[in-house]
Amino acid sequence: MDDTLHFHASAADCPPTGGYCRTHELNLQLLAALYAVSRALSRSLDFNETLREVLRVLHDEAGLTRGLIGVVDPESGKLNIRTIYSPDQPIVDDSQYGPGEGIIGLILEKPRTIKLVRVADEPRFLNRQPVYSAELPFIAAPIKVGGSLQGVLAVQPEAEEDGLIEERAQFVEMVANLIGQNLRISLEVEQEKSSLVEERDLLRRAVRHQFGFDSMVGRSAVMRRVFEQARLVAKWNTTVLIRGETGTGKELIANAIHYNSPRARNALVKLNCAALPENLLESELFGHERGAFTGAVEARKGRFEQAHGGTLFLDEIGEVSSAFQAKLLRVLQEGEFERVGGSRTVKVDVRIIAATHRDLETAVDMGDFREDLFYRLNVMPLFLPPLRERIEDIPDIARHLLSKIGNDQKRKLALSDLAQRRLAAHDWPGNVRELENCLERAAVLSEDGRIDVDLIRFATPRERSAPRPTRGPAPAVTEAPYAADPGDPDLSERDRVIAALEQAGWVQAKAARILGMTPRQIAYRIQTLNIEVKQF
Repeated sequence: MDDTLHFHASAADCPPTGGYCRTHELNLQLLAALYAVSRALSRSLDFNETLREVLRVLHDEAGLTRGLIGVVDPESGKLNIRTIYSPDQPIVDDSQYGPGEGIIGLILEKPRTIKLVRVADEPRFLNRQPVYSAELPFIAAPIKVGGSLQGVLAVQPEAEEDGLIEERAQFVEMVANLIGQNLRISLEVEQEKSSLVEERDLLRRAVRHQFGFDSMVGRSAVMRRVFEQARLVAKWNTTVLIRGETGTGKELIANAIHYNSPRARNALVKLNCAALPENLLESELFGHERGAFTGAVEARKGRFEQAHGGTLFLDEIGEVSSAFQAKLLRVLQEGEFERVGGSRTVKVDVRIIAATHRDLETAVDMGDFREDLFYRLNVMPLFLPPLRERIEDIPDIARHLLSKIGNDQKRKLALSDLAQRRLAAHDWPGNVRELENCLERAAVLSEDGRIDVDLIRFATPRERSAPRPTRGPAPAVTEAPYAADPGDPDLSERDRVIAALEQAGWVQAKAARILGMTPRQIAYRIQTLNIEVKQF
């Protein structure tokens, strides 16, 4: 049998002006239908849903009452039926067409539009789908993307051939072209989505490894207990209060809890409560509406909304004012709040992890911290011991920090035995953060990457003699006359700030300029470094 198909000539030209023209009437109908198809293609990014809507529009608006759309499988090269429309009954079909199989299969071999005046007259019509009438015409057009065959649109007019099959075929070709454009966008979106999912999963695995409990450094009995407690609490939505001196690694524990919890797929949002004044803290946590204050040119989500479904880490929670504690308590109790300048109540699902170096029990007794807020936060307390109480961990921590510093400097660093013993003999008032600073300073001074005992330089004797943090509020430190150079690289951060303040006559703005800071930055460091400001 040859490949000649049964085509029909187009209708005759319209009669003179004033006569009835079937072609003109059909073109008007198909133009309206084409507009409806374009609207259907723009409504949804769900490709299958869009295809079903297109077939419904062709039935309602264009008189193409039965149809199917198939998409080529890139691996097999076969046509997979995506959707079928029949006015009589819903039809679900998952059949395939290979090249040369039936009339539709011919399009896979040679992409072209096929028009049948009557289905029953074409023996190659397989009729796999019980949707088409043998007595009616049939039109099938290729769906192309960038010149490449991607699918087939096959429809059937609702009436017998009336001499206008060519016009209808041209319309079907236009619809197939529109579907092709939509398919191209759908393929690009799907490819981008697949890439993003792959990248997301890769990052999740990397983050989970980075913040996994197995990767945390510490073999002492006290740290093993902390890790075990954190591992257990990570499974649940329990509020956690992490306590310990500055520099003990409270944020690392918070990271580990979040990324090993059921909320790991959502955001971990962090905020240092001591870094902002109260008016900015409220806006930062709760967000604000447009026009709520000067500079609020648009509405903005706060940290609570950003953390919805995930975890909010509130560092230095003990530094918030009593007035703000009441606002914070409501969110923790009810899970709801209003943005600054707004009246609409916002509900959030957020897990809270808080951290502080302060003795909150004493703060409660002194009236500086609300008792009800304390009990709301202190559901699962975790105490991180200072470094001086786990000296046996120093070699492992030092090696870990040197590896990190070496990666930054793109070289290998090694610590001598004498240097290790000197590190172990120090009492580390600044804990792990001070150890890291000490090692980074030594690495900078080492030309060959070997760190010996002579390169281990600690903070000044004055800082070492400062009172250690206790379980109560951090005691004020009375500063002695200070003649150090703020530019001395061997000074700790605290000593540099004090030296700059001494040089500036304890005028914070002048000291900030000496250190290349803003007044706000130096004010924050004065607070966090427990420096008592002299008054003259």
